[in-house]
Amino acid sequence: MDKELIIFGAGGMVGQGISKSLAQKDFDKIILFDSKPIAISDKNKIQCFLNKDLTSEKNVKDAFNKIKPSKNKTFFLVSTIGGYSGGKFIWDTDITEWDKMFNLNLKISFIIAKHFSELVKQSAGGSIIYISAFTALYPEIRKASYGASKAALVHLVKTLALEGVDINLTANGIAPFIIDTPANRQWIKGNYNNLIKPEEIGELIYGIFCNFNFVTGNIIQLSNRFQIE
Repeated sequence: MDKELIIFGAGGMVGQGISKSLAQKDFDKIILFDSKPIAISDKNKIQCFLNKDLTSEKNVKDAFNKIKPSKNKTFFLVSTIGGYSGGKFIWDTDITEWDKMFNLNLKISFIIAKHFSELVKQSAGGSIIYISAFTALYPEIRKASYGASKAALVHLVKTLALEGVDINLTANGIAPFIIDTPANRQWIKGNYNNLIKPEEIGELIYGIFCNFNFVTGNIIQLSNRFQIE
């Protein structure tokens, strides 16, 4: 049984780390999507494709048309697609910011889930993992549009896990507190070693995929690590 991995948002800071980790695992083929070109070394195992605006269902469908289903394949998908906006109270938040967060964090995730499900139906089975956020589970001030959109993603994941039983599809989410990226380091003061690395998220994702046929409907919370001397 062949194992094929699909990663959306593979060129972002989080996506790069996750892709780097998962590229070393036992997948027979890896398919990377991003809006910008991705440099790769293993062209025998890895394929890269440029995608257009994923809020358009046509563009998501076009991406999945590049992947061939088979009853001899299981498919694994990671989506790091999303965005962040915050810093304002609800009464100061413009509706355009609210719409942007729901488009990036929910609409795209829904369309990907829809077409990945169609791929899995024509294959042996599959599993999908989304990157949510800690604030989706524990609301914070001045993050209403971001937190609400990520909370809606949590609902999507849990519903997909229930419905996926009929098509051999499992779904889970990762909810990190703060990921160690250059952008996050600009506003964080303190010890960066406490932050979760994208590569570590990749290792966690692989562990879930290794048990994908019974691990489903979970939102795994990642807070700052503690150190053991």
